[in-house]
Order: sequence, then C-alpha cells, then structure tokens
Amino acid sequence: MKKIIFFLIAISFFGTVKAQNTNLTFNHIALSVKDLEQSAIFYKEVLQLQEINNKTKMEGIRWFSLGEGKELHLISLLKEPVTTNKAVHFALTTSYLDAFVKTLEAKNIPYSDWPGIPNKVNLRADGIKQIYLQDPNGYWIEVNSVGNK
Repeated sequence: MKKIIFFLIAISFFGTVKAQNTNLTFNHIALSVKDLEQSAIFYKEVLQLQEINNKTKMEGIRWFSLGEGKELHLISLLKEPVTTNKAVHFALTTSYLDAFVKTLEAKNIPYSDWPGIPNKVNLRADGIKQIYLQDPNGYWIEVNSVGNK
C-alpha cells in the first residue's frame, strides 16, 4: 500500500513539474452550434464581439476575437446534441456591467444571477458583480466586473 501511495505522489509531482515547463497559455474556445448565422448574430450584436478571419477557410466555421489574441470559434459541422449546465461556462469581463445589463434588457435577452433568479445581478463575496446568460445554443456565459468592483 505504501508503495502505491509513493508511486501516486511521485507521478503527481513529476506531472506538475512537467506541466510547469510546457508554458501553456489559453488560445481559443470552440463551440458546436446548430445555426451558425443565428449564433454569429448573437455574438456580434449582443456581446459585440468582432468577427475575425477564419484561417481554416472551411465552410460552417466563424471566428470572433475575445481580445488579447484569444478567440471564439463557432462550428456548425457536427450535429450531435450538446448538453451543458451553468457550471460549464466561459466568462467575459467588462468595465461597464451596468450598461451591458441595460443592453440585454433593451434586447429582451434573459439573464440571471448564479442561483437563477431572473434579471438579478449576483454580488460575489469578493465584491465582483456577475450575471449569467445563454446563447442561442444553450451555452452559459458569465459576464462580470472583475477589476471593476
């Protein structure tokens, strides 16, 4: 038993050291979407993301900038259903959360706090405000005020 525990600790230690040497950074997130045009309109008009060149040149894929060289890829090539819950989400931050909420309300886009109370802004224990909304495919998106409590 002691040998197994030592082996597991050794593997986790060497795995950690190796991971620290890989210098991995976040590049993009890809979402499988049912209706590419409807999804693209949501990300352009509601989240106001800038569409960028799809370097793959493949039909059925559109790319959007998340800033700082990070990207969102919408892919309509696969037809398998996607199911997700609120814990599986990506988060965007803004200095203008209150204005963003007003935009959502003007466009009749539903949002909620973490527990799911409609039209409520969540205030985390660290003072960060956040809301949650879903795109046309049901993906959860957090929008918060990180850096702008």
